[in-house]
Amino acid sequence: MGERVIMSREILFKAKRKDNGEWVEGYVVAYPSGKVEIHKISKELPDILLKCEIAPSTLCQYTGLTDKDSKKIWENDILRGHGNDDDLAKVVFGEFNVIDVETHEKVDRVIGWHTKVIETDVLSKCEPFCLPMPLTDFYIKRCEYEVVKNAFDNPELLEVE
Repeated sequence: MGERVIMSREILFKAKRKDNGEWVEGYVVAYPSGKVEIHKISKELPDILLKCEIAPSTLCQYTGLTDKDSKKIWENDILRGHGNDDDLAKVVFGEFNVIDVETHEKVDRVIGWHTKVIETDVLSKCEPFCLPMPLTDFYIKRCEYEVVKNAFDNPELLEVE
C-alpha cells in the first residue's frame, strides 16, 4: 500500500488590537462575554503565549495563498494587478458566479476565496474586467497580484463615485 499523505494548512487570523490599533496575527479565541482575542507564541525566548484583545470587526482570515512577492494574502486585502494602480481588487470569501469569459454567461455558482474588483476607472466597470475571479495560485501569477493595502486601513478605496 502507498504512503498516506495528510494535507494541512495553517488557519491564521489577523485583526487590529483594541489597545493600540496595530495589526496582530495568530489564533482567534472568542469568549462567552463577547471579548475576542488573538493568541500567538512569542518569538523571543522564553516561549510565552501572548494574548491581545482585538476589534472583532477587523478580523481577517489568512487565505493560505501568497502574492507574487511571497507576502501572505488575507481577507480584505487590496491586491494590485500587473503593477497598475487602476487594477485593484479586494480579497473576499463567499458565494460568487463563475462566468465564461467568452460568452459572459454564468456557468456555475461557487463558494470560496475570490477577488472583487474595485472600480477605479472606466475599464474596471466593464465585463469581463469587473467580474469576480477565483483567488488561486494560477490567477495570482497570471495577474501578477501583489498585496498593496487593506480595506480597513484604506476605506476610501472602496467608495464608488
